[in-house]
Amino acid sequence: MTIRNPAVAGSFYPRSARELDRAVRTLTADLPEKIPAKGVVAPHAGYVYSGGVAGALFSSIEIPLRHIIFCPNHTGRGAEAAIHGRGAWKMPWGDVPIDEGLADRLIEASPLLREDPSAHRDEHSLEVQLPFLRRFRPEFYFVPVALGDLSPSDCRALGESAARVVGEDPEPVLLIASSDMSHYEPDPVAREKDKKAIDAMLALDPEALLRTVRSERISMCGAIPAAVVLFASLALGATSARLVRYATSGDVSGDRGQVVGYAGLAFT
Repeated sequence: MTIRNPAVAGSFYPRSARELDRAVRTLTADLPEKIPAKGVVAPHAGYVYSGGVAGALFSSIEIPLRHIIFCPNHTGRGAEAAIHGRGAWKMPWGDVPIDEGLADRLIEASPLLREDPSAHRDEHSLEVQLPFLRRFRPEFYFVPVALGDLSPSDCRALGESAARVVGEDPEPVLLIASSDMSHYEPDPVAREKDKKAIDAMLALDPEALLRTVRSERISMCGAIPAAVVLFASLALGATSARLVRYATSGDVSGDRGQVVGYAGLAFT
């Protein structure tokens, strides 16, 4: 069985299971009412910066047993649409199994996807989502997909293929897009730019999101995963979107000169 070792344990989040559990519990809450989301956008920086936004998002939504997580490919390795469809990912508390049957159905449904674990080997942006899922679902399955430079038509095709697979499944599957927002802009500039991208997502308009990110030069690293999840959520019948929380790294560090933005959104 293919086991993928953690890439950022001890840097983006605590290395020990006990410390990680304590950190995630500090960042989350047991809310009485949960949003039955079809898809979400979650940030992926170090927990000290983006953990509060991620924690608020995952605290607010229903966490099913199974998930498809789309992340950007920061390393540039591997296929443009790289799925890791076999084995498990080792985390501080143990191994998290990949849903191999769900991965097979995704590959069958989408000619864009390629089995390519190399794209995931050192990629942090998907790994950091897993402890938040475990907080509310101690045992779960997932399918990791790393995305490179896809065209808008490819984003639509992949999202609608994923929606067909999820729609045919008798059990709920949560679609997760991993993305940070603006990178290394002055805080007011980051907030202004990010609002434009967030407004496109709140309007459930993935094409507008991609156009806005390009035309406004917004350094949103997971715009393509977010567009894929938006296309999929729409195909699954999503009719509304909610911004759960937004923040910048300056809210934590106090440095407003160069910040990174973080947003947590749910599509329902």
